Amino acid sequence: MTRLASSIELLLRWDLALCLRCNEAVRHAGLRHLFRAVSRLGDGVFWYALWLTLLCTFQERAVLPIGHMLIAGVACSLTYKWLKSKTLRPRPFAVHRAIRLAADPLDRYSFPSGHTLHAAAFTVIAVAYFPALALLLVPFSLLVALSRPVLGLHYPTDVIAGGGIGVLIALLVLEISP
Repeated sequence: MTRLASSIELLLRWDLALCLRCNEAVRHAGLRHLFRAVSRLGDGVFWYALWLTLLCTFQERAVLPIGHMLIAGVACSLTYKWLKSKTLRPRPFAVHRAIRLAADPLDRYSFPSGHTLHAAAFTVIAVAYFPALALLLVPFSLLVALSRPVLGLHYPTDVIAGGGIGVLIALLVLEISP
């Protein structure tokens, strides 16, 4: 076995072990309900409520940040759908019997986590304009990211990749937009 193949095998074992560890939380009803709720909010409801709140609170000052989040949202959706169609990585619950599915998946494939991708992008942009929002958005986005392997929907590497791609998209949008 080559050094690269050995490293990849080690990474995949770590990924599965951490996914199994996170997924143990669904055995506790309170945690299962918490992470399902966070995941549901991360479907978009939380972000739409944020945009409406920003518009009501900051009015014209919120238009550009929300515009940037909308541009990032489209870029995130296109990117993660394209990546999923190319990688075709099955979700953990579909491959490993020990992983309990605790929420309905939005699609068949796992890589990258779209919830995490969007949460990272929206958080970076919102905090760039309204730094005080970091106190709310960073913990919420971390909970969204954690909810994915807890619910059996993603491996940790899917979440890490989604977060990294989301941050990159947000930084690109902030850089190229007025």
